[in-house]
Amino acid sequence: MVRDGLYYGISLLVVAAIVWFGTHWVSLSAIPALLAVFFLWFFRDPEREIPVGDGVIVSPGDGKVEEAEWIETTAGSRFRVSIFLSVFDVHVNRVPISGKVTLMEYREGQFLNAMNPESAILNEQTLIVIEDGKHSVSFKQIAGLLARRIVCDLKTGDMVQRGQRMGMIKFGSRVDVLMPADVELRVKPGDRVQGGSSVLGVLPGYGEDAAKKSSSGRN
Repeated sequence: MVRDGLYYGISLLVVAAIVWFGTHWVSLSAIPALLAVFFLWFFRDPEREIPVGDGVIVSPGDGKVEEAEWIETTAGSRFRVSIFLSVFDVHVNRVPISGKVTLMEYREGQFLNAMNPESAILNEQTLIVIEDGKHSVSFKQIAGLLARRIVCDLKTGDMVQRGQRMGMIKFGSRVDVLMPADVELRVKPGDRVQGGSSVLGVLPGYGEDAAKKSSSGRN
């Protein structure tokens, strides 16, 4: 469990106890008690089996794949996979590939619904770029309608491992992953994915060997 869950949960349980001892009204004390249970559940952080294999890109978050499309960026053509995280999904984020963090940039913004395509541009977000020596993969933590805080534990220059925990977005949100345009894609819109364990694609030059190695690590 993420530490924040304990803070929220314990605080609300204390409030529930105070209300109960002060009023003996079950209905009033039940409200903070139920909220405590929700926060303890929301901030869960389950262990995941991380796929092995060179070039494998894993999902940085749990949720539903909403978009999988080619886009044009200032760095050229890229393939973008957008994943929507509802309030019922695990919100701990994980690193999609092993390598070196070459950019970590936070930007303030709006709080549009995370399913709105404009949220990828206008909302509060953190951009992380990771290079493995051959390719670069970037991903964004994008705040949603309810989210008001993005947590990122990475900084430029860090060496990271695929599937490593790297932060979270509190409440409904979205993560976008930008991969090389010729990536071997392994997901499609409508698919459900799990952070750290679901394979989004395989980087160019690795192909079937990586796919065989990673298949045993999928949940």
